[in-house]
Amino acid sequence: MAQGKPRVLDRDERASHPDLWKGRVEGHTLGTGVTVLFYATEEVGVGPKWHVHPYDEIFIIRQGRALFTVGDERFECEAGQIVLGPAGMPHKFTNLGPGRLETTDIHVSDRWIQTDLPDPDLGPG
Repeated sequence: MAQGKPRVLDRDERASHPDLWKGRVEGHTLGTGVTVLFYATEEVGVGPKWHVHPYDEIFIIRQGRALFTVGDERFECEAGQIVLGPAGMPHKFTNLGPGRLETTDIHVSDRWIQTDLPDPDLGPG
């Protein structure tokens, strides 16, 4: 098996916020099959909207509390827990507060592929 070349990725190559752990690194830029997203918000009730990926996604809750909806299931999660979003299963999460929510989201793909969907909790728009 061929091995990739070691590489260091600087913050300005992946960060989308100057202070928070927010942003992403797609695996193809590092020569690997995994994409990592860093998410953070201090706003209660805010989070990624209802969407789906064609690959598994693993969420690591690093700080705070979140309400995850994965398919028909809901989970109240806190720092230290890990959630699996299976391939093809719509999902979303929101910050339950109080305080900041930080997650590290591992996408089992060398590229970030996301399809946003109408949120069934919001009813017909």
